Amino acid sequence: MNLVFCGTPEFAVPTLEALAAAGHEIALVLSQPDRPVGRHAEVLPTPVKRTAHPLGIPVQQPEKIRNNEKLRTELERIRPDAIIVVAYGRILPQWMLDLPRFGCINGHASLLPRWRGAAPIQWAIASGDTETGVTTMLLDAGLDTGAMLLKQSAPILVDTTSPMLFRELAVLGASLMVQTLQGLEAGTITPEKQDDSLATLAPMLKREDGLIDWSHSAAEIDRRFRGFQPWPGAYTVLRGKKLIVHAMRPEAWRTRVAEPGSIQSEQGKMCVACGEGSTLILNEVQLEGKKRMSPADFLRGFQIQDGEMLG
Repeated sequence: MNLVFCGTPEFAVPTLEALAAAGHEIALVLSQPDRPVGRHAEVLPTPVKRTAHPLGIPVQQPEKIRNNEKLRTELERIRPDAIIVVAYGRILPQWMLDLPRFGCINGHASLLPRWRGAAPIQWAIASGDTETGVTTMLLDAGLDTGAMLLKQSAPILVDTTSPMLFRELAVLGASLMVQTLQGLEAGTITPEKQDDSLATLAPMLKREDGLIDWSHSAAEIDRRFRGFQPWPGAYTVLRGKKLIVHAMRPEAWRTRVAEPGSIQSEQGKMCVACGEGSTLILNEVQLEGKKRMSPADFLRGFQIQDGEMLG
């Protein structure tokens, strides 16, 4: 097929590579503008742009696309069979949705209609789902509401983190997109309308989502910790300062009766009482302005007393 590919972050790279390897003609890549990244605010090319150049694919990075007449003229000249969209970060205008004969096809990192929105991987883990996956769908004017084409599932294990699942679903989604184009061209795929009554939303993450609520169970706090890596992570407050938690694990045994958020030290372990009588072990912490520390060093260095409160 003659394609236009829209994508920006690392998650979209395997799909771009897979489409090129499958022999599709990718006439143009659209990616978001390069942004400053890191502590030194160095402007770096997006991962998709970095991948497209060695493949000899031209790249455009428009700030706006809705009323971009130059872009519209270019896409009408290309006349793509399909526009592939994977983590582009832009809402496509109606004129783009109407342009390709096979439509605009999105690779979405959930089993739709569950987890429509910006952060489906993170919320699937944080909410305790045991399964997620990738769905290819036809884009429409709604938020991930278009007709579904193909799905592929993947398990969420008790130690799965967002970075792990991002890598797995990126590869899974690449293969599924190739299969989707094959099926559309062969006429073997029938688009399936989503059941809106089963939809759940996965909103964009905020910094406050990383704040630990100690009234939740240890298992729930751990799920949010694993889901919200690397950002916003997990943090609490100790003595009026931010305490970042870099590693944790829920304990199987139940704590003695204690107020959620209270610290208990046991043989160098930093235990925190949580909701439902559960206990969380903090394995690595970092107080605001200080270096990362083991629980034993932290308890000793800051003279933490049993019963001292977090949050």
